[in-house]
Amino acid sequence: MRRLLLALPFALLPLAIAHAADEHDHDHEHGSLGAHEHGVGRLNAVLDGQALELELDSPAMNLVGFEHLATSAADKAKVAAARKQLENPLTLFSLPKAAGCVISSQELNSPLFGDKPEADHDDDDDHDAKDGAHEHHHDHSEIHAHYQFTCATPTALSNLDLTQVFKTFPATQKIQVQLIGPSGQQGVEATATAATLKF
Repeated sequence: MRRLLLALPFALLPLAIAHAADEHDHDHEHGSLGAHEHGVGRLNAVLDGQALELELDSPAMNLVGFEHLATSAADKAKVAAARKQLENPLTLFSLPKAAGCVISSQELNSPLFGDKPEADHDDDDDHDAKDGAHEHHHDHSEIHAHYQFTCATPTALSNLDLTQVFKTFPATQKIQVQLIGPSGQQGVEATATAATLKF
């Protein structure tokens, strides 16, 4: 199950970047890569038998409104509130009760949660730089959430409804979704007005 998903982001990333670049010109004047674009999150969703796996990556800006480490009480409260929402994925992803999904594992990572930035993504060439990971141009603060569920009645999961994600985190304007389910693989862009995806 895990192998299946890990291969996914790398295979699909060029698509996501190319796609984001198309719409990027009139969005922002600076040419940042589509991989970290404010207002845009990425979600991989895999439904395989009774196993459902969701992996959400989002710039911290979309979820908490800033990307620096929280030092003030107000900022810490925002981070804690976002984390609490992310720790309740059954509600956040509006998984239908009829599907009988229970969380088998969940993992949240972000420099904002005090996690160390992962230094070994795509920068093998500068391992010598001791503090390089902190100043990388692509080292924006991301929030990464990875969930695995076991669903007693997976047929009840005909849709994935992201309405609640957009309501909870209104700074998220769109989510680039890669869905793999009984009907195959598809890439979809979800927005607050088109938040329901068919598996």
